[in-house]
Amino acid sequence: MFVGITNSPRPYAWGSTTAIAGLLGYPASGEPEAELWLGAHAGAPATIIDPAQVGGALTLADWIAADPEQALGSNAVASFGARLPFLLKILAAAGPLSLQAHPSMRQARDGFDRENAAGLPLDAPERNYRDAFHKPELIVALSERFEALCGFRPRDSVAQIMAELRALDAASDTPQVGALDALESRLAGVGGVQAAVDWLLRDGRGGDSGEVAWLVERVVALAEHAAYLAEGGAHIGFAVEFETVRSLAASYPGDPGIVLSLLLNRISLTRGEALYLPAGNIHAYLSGLGIELMAASDNVLRGGLTPKHVDVDELLAVLDFTPGPVPLLMPSSRSTPGVTVYAPEIPDFELIQIEAGTDAALAAAAPAAPAPALPVPLRQFALTGPAIALCTAGGFLVAGAASSVVLKRGESVFITPDEGTLTFAGAGEVFLATVGN
Repeated sequence: MFVGITNSPRPYAWGSTTAIAGLLGYPASGEPEAELWLGAHAGAPATIIDPAQVGGALTLADWIAADPEQALGSNAVASFGARLPFLLKILAAAGPLSLQAHPSMRQARDGFDRENAAGLPLDAPERNYRDAFHKPELIVALSERFEALCGFRPRDSVAQIMAELRALDAASDTPQVGALDALESRLAGVGGVQAAVDWLLRDGRGGDSGEVAWLVERVVALAEHAAYLAEGGAHIGFAVEFETVRSLAASYPGDPGIVLSLLLNRISLTRGEALYLPAGNIHAYLSGLGIELMAASDNVLRGGLTPKHVDVDELLAVLDFTPGPVPLLMPSSRSTPGVTVYAPEIPDFELIQIEAGTDAALAAAAPAAPAPALPVPLRQFALTGPAIALCTAGGFLVAGAASSVVLKRGESVFITPDEGTLTFAGAGEVFLATVGN
């Protein structure tokens, strides 16, 4: 069964006013549109376009609750219970999101039980765990550039940044040698990066006094000095990182996350490149448009660049401090020409990007047209569970075992697993989110 779904963008302040509307082909509202959610998450479940098709249910969450076997299939219900295990989003950031990490399944279950036992309401602002599920996620860049912070830098890279800060300080008109000492001593000590992060977040939340406040103020000043030197032709080894410092300081003045950003990998994705963020990975999206797919959870441990609750102890317990390269997610070996599979090898989700040349005519056949009559080019994908398809360019006729649907730019559809192998015919681009294979 193909069930048309839709939703309204989430109006978070960091959202772009034009990107989602431009992607999906509708007039921009003039207000921030940060995320479009397509799924059954209670925070913003997708609306069913024709409720009569599914017994009168108004939202995807309502239908799944009423008839999980029909909506999800018996295999998915056996594996995940009566819930859609993934949430598909379009994310459009015009400014930085908060520094954050997500828990493992065990951490989520323990934290959820612990906060329930303490009597914390689910909507309490100081609550960390709003459900008992993990929240790994991937994002695929749709804009030409998608900017992000992601995971801890290798130690030698951090040392090089500290050395450049020292050089910038020495070259300034009013050197402040001691401003960097406390951070550098912690990075070099027994606790290393973990001790430095603990100190930054725990002592820096006041924001107006002490060593962390001095450090943040000095690092911002040095980043501005770096920009001045670069204008004069000087080579700045970490120009992008220092530009990020200036940008974060403009949005969140005095926040310790400004300095913490220098300990993290700074990444610029090009269109089609993807990141996979497992449990414990600290990250912050800075700007750009992307397709995001995640486990259906609302568990976020924040670490800065936000006015929201920051639980330093719980964040430190969740974080993976292992330094390393950027966790790029390469396409799966199952990818074929015109089909790119982003599969992080977890059961909750995988994302398939299907592209067809613009020279192919948009399918205009009736929805009941049999698969052999479909125009070329054809792309096929075999379902193993429920799926959501979102068309971001052109249009396709999507045919399954029992029925078919015409899907045009800006439209999305929920697909039950009994449709089996899906055939896509048309021109443009469509993303298919489904359970992991």
